[in-house]
Amino acid sequence: MTIAAFPSVVLDCPDAPALAAFYGDVLGWNVSVGDDGWADIRPEDGNNCISFQQVEDYRAPEWPGQAVPQQMHLDLMVRDLDQAEAAVLERGATKAELQPGTTFRVFLDPAGHPFCLCVQ
Repeated sequence: MTIAAFPSVVLDCPDAPALAAFYGDVLGWNVSVGDDGWADIRPEDGNNCISFQQVEDYRAPEWPGQAVPQQMHLDLMVRDLDQAEAAVLERGATKAELQPGTTFRVFLDPAGHPFCLCVQ
């Protein structure tokens, strides 16, 4: 028996509406902001969801170090790494100093979560 139709990932952050706006813009998904420190993004078909939970005293993960572990990260599949890099930087991401591969690039979102752009 299936319990849920689709999984949802939840990211802790210092400002849920702002981080939802960042990823909503990057992915072209709709942003929904609650008044309880929670925000969601979904594509037009609504079959996926990424949620953002506002947390007091939020501490950004340290990558590649593990003093504050990343706990999870998003891999965003793209056709062109250079174009995707320009797009996420324009929207407020930061490129990580350490780039350990050639088929993906590591960035930090505005709240400090690592995420990767990966060649599709």
